[in-house]
Amino acid sequence: MGGGDLSNKETAIECCLLAGRLMMESGAETYRIEDTMERMARTQGFEEVESFVTPTGIILSPGSPHHTRLIRIKNRSTDLEKVELVNDVSRKLSAQQYTVEEAYKRLREIERANVMFPLWLQILAASIASASFLILYEGLWMDVPAAFLAGGAGYIAVTIVQELTKVKFFSEFIAALSVALVAFIAVQANMGEQVDKIIIGGVMPLVPGLLITNAVRDLMAGHFMSGVAKGAEAFLTAFAIGAGVALVLSF
Repeated sequence: MGGGDLSNKETAIECCLLAGRLMMESGAETYRIEDTMERMARTQGFEEVESFVTPTGIILSPGSPHHTRLIRIKNRSTDLEKVELVNDVSRKLSAQQYTVEEAYKRLREIERANVMFPLWLQILAASIASASFLILYEGLWMDVPAAFLAGGAGYIAVTIVQELTKVKFFSEFIAALSVALVAFIAVQANMGEQVDKIIIGGVMPLVPGLLITNAVRDLMAGHFMSGVAKGAEAFLTAFAIGAGVALVLSF
């Protein structure tokens, strides 16, 4: 194997690992990540490739004579647009519309790109979703402004505390506490009537719906380690939300 071939193979391995890391950090399912990585690797001549993906790490074995590679996953969020962009690169590499160098360059661009909506728009969306869930759960129309404020306060709290502490459980606990405090103050100030319905609407943007869905899908696909890990993460989020709300309501 010449030096040029070896360099191309190493680039292909890096490309597969980068695609897997971006997908896991963006909230993709485990089986989808393994399938994407293995498809990309096989188009580059790694016929004996095997991969093993968990929420905290990715192992890729390209086959002899290449070494098995391991990378850690330190950050996880929900960014389905980034998942779609990586899938698009994978499809174009498989269809030979991209060379491996072009695919790697495009993945680096996706990694650096900020495809998230502006923060003010995310807060507005969380507020509107909270008010909508209040109506969905048969709350009173007079409680809509309180649920709107509670949902926005919770999203602001979870964003700021997560940025400062990098501890997901703590940020979700503070966010739920903020939602319950806003709801409680609104009712005490006669700006709301049903504190329970306001809180339920306000915490809905914090509920890990995608995480629970992925946990069930991973379990059904036979990825028990990943499914259990994601289920445990969802349980911790639910516990943080419940603890934050209970702390306010206990007084």
